[in-house]
Amino acid sequence: MKPPLKQGNPNDFQTPPEALKPLLPYLPKDWTIWECACGKMYLADEFKRLGYDVEVSDTLYGEEQDFMTYKPAQWDCIVTNPPFSYKQEFLQRAYELGTPFAFLLPLTTFETAKRQELFDRYGVEVIFFDKRINFETPNKVEKSSSWFATAWFTYGLNIGKQLSFAKLEL
Repeated sequence: MKPPLKQGNPNDFQTPPEALKPLLPYLPKDWTIWECACGKMYLADEFKRLGYDVEVSDTLYGEEQDFMTYKPAQWDCIVTNPPFSYKQEFLQRAYELGTPFAFLLPLTTFETAKRQELFDRYGVEVIFFDKRINFETPNKVEKSSSWFATAWFTYGLNIGKQLSFAKLEL
């Protein structure tokens, strides 16, 4: 499902810092957080404000910092809102790196067999929100009126609850 064009580029939705709140209990303060799609730095700046060490990268800084090929010298966990069109690639790369991560993704992320196979193979723990997040969109300075539900899809954070996936033979 493609986002409505009236919202602008679906890969440029900026995440409000309050989206981090339910994730924070699972991120030790001595960890270095890698925000690999930092955009306007909303999440990275909030992590810094909270006392975390933060590494940032983004394709906006040039191909040398593209998440698919770049990695900082040291980090403990990746936390980001991946570009909408690259959910699969970001998940695949994060699992290959083998360190904890938390990606803010639409609930429709569950809908494809390829992603379900990744979740089944490596595991996934999900933090659901009780309401939708209003992102800043490219065409608006203020926050959008959210039209899709999101959740933190996590790996390696020991949240304690995991989902199971089943394959139907039709």
